[in-house]
Amino acid sequence: MAKKKVSMEKIWGNPRYAGKHVIIIAGKVFAAKTGKEASRLFDKLVRKYPSKTPTLTYIPKAESLILFMLCL
Repeated sequence: MAKKKVSMEKIWGNPRYAGKHVIIIAGKVFAAKTGKEASRLFDKLVRKYPSKTPTLTYIPKAESLILFMLCL
């Protein structure tokens, strides 16, 4: 049976993760509501999967305003 590939595009498009910190590691997705919770989860997952490289991001809610500042 083929395993589904987890990608950031799928995560960003899923409203389930809106407003959460998301960690992808070893083909699995983990979510945390707060930064403190995400930090603890990150440490736990790095110990559990030492040979894997995690990807960590925050998925903003749809109504969030994201400011971008460009310094030249």
